[in-house]
Amino acid sequence: MKAAVDDIGLCFVATASSDGMPNVSPKGSLTVWDGDHLAFANIASPRTMKNIKENLKLEINTIDQICRRGFRFKETGEIFERGDVFDHVANDIWNREGRDVPIHAIVKVRVLEAQEVLSPAYWLRKGVTVEEVRQVWAGRFGYKIIPK
Repeated sequence: MKAAVDDIGLCFVATASSDGMPNVSPKGSLTVWDGDHLAFANIASPRTMKNIKENLKLEINTIDQICRRGFRFKETGEIFERGDVFDHVANDIWNREGRDVPIHAIVKVRVLEAQEVLSPAYWLRKGVTVEEVRQVWAGRFGYKIIPK
């Protein structure tokens, strides 16, 4: 799962307000904090942050769109606007993306449940390989896959 989070790079964070209004927000900053926690940055997500303040429960989905597989994490979030957690994650992003990225907070999330997400492509055609699925979906997106 750690490798998938690092390799995929994009995730979607689903939150809900205290009255149940859903919100889904893409994040390019998801990182593994430790064996029980993930973290992401609040760069431009006021509704996500408002929802987490009202309702700590959230779900993160990260899916490799070409391989059609990934993970979903059900979690609770904690917001850090300064301190060690903020500094560690923010500095990783700033080192990679530059200091002009406006990081307002870091959300550290405790993973309560993790599940693999697998496209029906894997069970509709018994024995299909990841490489075969990659070839099909790369073609649909107009990408050329170079064999290893």
